[in-house]
Amino acid sequence: MSSLPAGWYNDPADTSTQRYWDGEGWLGKAIPADAVPPDGPLMEAEPPAAPPVTAPESVPGPPPGWGPPPVQPPAGWHQPPGWQQPPPGYPQQPPAGWQQPPAGIQPPPAGIQPPPAGFQPPPAGFPPPHPGWQQPPQPQAWHQPPPGWQPPPGAQPPHAYLYPMPQARPHGLPLAGLGQRLLARLIDIAVVLVLNVVVNGWFAYQWWQDFHPMLTHYLDQVRAGTQPDMFQPTARMEVLEMAIFLIATLLWLVYEAPAIAGRGQTLGKMVVGIKVVGLDSTAPIGFRRAFGRWAQLGVWTLLWWCLIGFVIQLLDALSPTFDSRLRQAWHDKSAATVVVAVPPGATQPTVEAAPRGENPGGPE
Repeated sequence: MSSLPAGWYNDPADTSTQRYWDGEGWLGKAIPADAVPPDGPLMEAEPPAAPPVTAPESVPGPPPGWGPPPVQPPAGWHQPPGWQQPPPGYPQQPPAGWQQPPAGIQPPPAGIQPPPAGFQPPPAGFPPPHPGWQQPPQPQAWHQPPPGWQPPPGAQPPHAYLYPMPQARPHGLPLAGLGQRLLARLIDIAVVLVLNVVVNGWFAYQWWQDFHPMLTHYLDQVRAGTQPDMFQPTARMEVLEMAIFLIATLLWLVYEAPAIAGRGQTLGKMVVGIKVVGLDSTAPIGFRRAFGRWAQLGVWTLLWWCLIGFVIQLLDALSPTFDSRLRQAWHDKSAATVVVAVPPGATQPTVEAAPRGENPGGPE
């Protein structure tokens, strides 16, 4: 069974059309790729029902005891030596055009098969085969393994579908491209950075006031050629660092989670034309689900001071490249969401997904 959700997809056999995929195969008629698909497959019109067959009028049968007249051989006919009675059901008359074989012709031995349809005898003068010649074996079809063949251990059987799997279109919308998602994320980072300059700027300035004398002393020691002292942050600097990271995390949360919960778009996603939707429905995912999606990525900002949080966020941002089917990042998988491209002027997707539990390949 395919893990691809049921819906309308581009037909791999003809990319200018789209057809309905029910999870196991194609159904219904194809429509142009740019047309708005219906809710289900577009089935062929059924042929008109055949008129009822009326039983023929009963014909009176032969009288009791009646039988066909016996067939008698012609006058002067004699049964040939060794002749046996043909089995029941054998035709009594030869086919049309049959002629008596000439004298001296021997019947073929037992087991000889008749020639296939369309067989043509060799032309006159064709030399007979040399003694010991045998009919070569018939070539087998390319997809049929030879008798006794066994697949190697661990080999996967080939897929029965000759064409590649169609590209997923959640709710009838195409998946957002990786370039679109990267550009939207860069725009969102710039917006959050501006918010941090406005809100977090005072804390950063106070931290710099304590750090600047330490940096100046360190550089003086380097110029003098002496062994520089290690940086020892003050207690005030440590408190300011915790406040800066906490405020930066909260600003990111306040900027992204409510926007994704309500309309599925931050400012960056609105500019690029992409949107976050659930795998089970096109309705807004709500704040609880949007907070869980953000937390998988944003909470790690609190660990930037040891670089662990930055590394995890970088891997999460690159994770859509590992999912070729739905291009889900780790935070998308945790919230059962997917990022789709919204065409200009589109309001609501045309095809709804199956309910949870009946969605092939969807969340359980």
